Amino acid sequence: MGQHFDTKSVHLSTKDTKSIDSKVTPIYQTSAFKFTDLEDLENFYQGKKDYLYTRVGNPNTDELGSAIAQLEGAPKGIATSSGLSAILVGILAIAKSGDHVLASTDIYGGTYQLLANELIDFGIEVSFVNFEHSSEIENNIRSNTRLIYSESITNPLLRVENIIEVVELARKYDLYTMIDNTFATPYLCQPYTDGVDLVVHSATKYLGGHSDLTAGVLVGKEELIEKAKSKVVNIGTNLSPFDAWLACRGIKTLSVRMERHSKNAQALADALRQNKDVDKVYYPTSVSSKGNGAIVSIDITGFCNIEKFFQSLSWVKIVPTLAGVETSVSYPLATSHRALPKEAQVELGITEGLVRISVGIENTEDIIDAFEQAIKLSKF
Repeated sequence: MGQHFDTKSVHLSTKDTKSIDSKVTPIYQTSAFKFTDLEDLENFYQGKKDYLYTRVGNPNTDELGSAIAQLEGAPKGIATSSGLSAILVGILAIAKSGDHVLASTDIYGGTYQLLANELIDFGIEVSFVNFEHSSEIENNIRSNTRLIYSESITNPLLRVENIIEVVELARKYDLYTMIDNTFATPYLCQPYTDGVDLVVHSATKYLGGHSDLTAGVLVGKEELIEKAKSKVVNIGTNLSPFDAWLACRGIKTLSVRMERHSKNAQALADALRQNKDVDKVYYPTSVSSKGNGAIVSIDITGFCNIEKFFQSLSWVKIVPTLAGVETSVSYPLATSHRALPKEAQVELGITEGLVRISVGIENTEDIIDAFEQAIKLSKF
């Protein structure tokens, strides 16, 4: 150590923490890891040392990937900068230029954008098909098809995917499968245990659970995760240590939150089905014995002024996302699905009066009252 102030001020603020036994994993908020000499540096490249540079790997991001892999029953997982980046590296681990991906029509709008508008620059073709009938999937499989992609619970109309059927069809044609399990979470559904090759999450949503981070997680077969990790490192879609730490903190309460979310959502769906001023209520009925998820979508096109409805929501937040502990609403036509072609919106049922409700963990009666009141105030 040098003797001058400006040298000491740089180096004395660094503490050796190897002997400190923290109850929770510390935040390794560092861009790089130090080495004692060149031999120690070479140990990383020989697989004898875990970390070099945070884009390549970090204890916090590794902890998140491993945690979700275990909850999903998968051998390995990786964390990424967002749900979309997890989807991207998962697809690139399977498909290359000249290959074809078959995707369900009723998926999240951001995923649709990625598949329809961005993968073409990688030379990957994508077809969107109605997955409600397996014959439609089978009829659109090509000689260059490599991957079948869907969501366990689709966004925003909440169709429950027949994962077993999709897996059986994929195996028949020697194809890979990838399922977005964001809405169900591992609490309600574990697609990997049903034979899915890759399972993806927007950890921004229920895994984090508190609307304060952006992250993605991809889990699945070890050889595919290794390929996807290489994409994360080389493309630069790595997650920050702090966001990974927040997500791991959120996972600790995932089961209790999802239990309450699902209970409240079921009660809200039941109540709104009895409301004569609601055209249609979308809520799953067959996801899990633990519940059917936290999202309720309603169509009020025929009875309510949609602008007035959003203005009348009292304490319910209007946001372009979902899954916080607070109840919130989004407007798919103006946010998540606004970039879809008009004909696709019509075909999917993305109407002017479609509202996606992310049901929180507040008092059940308060949630129901807030929506009943907003509907009453916005009637034509």
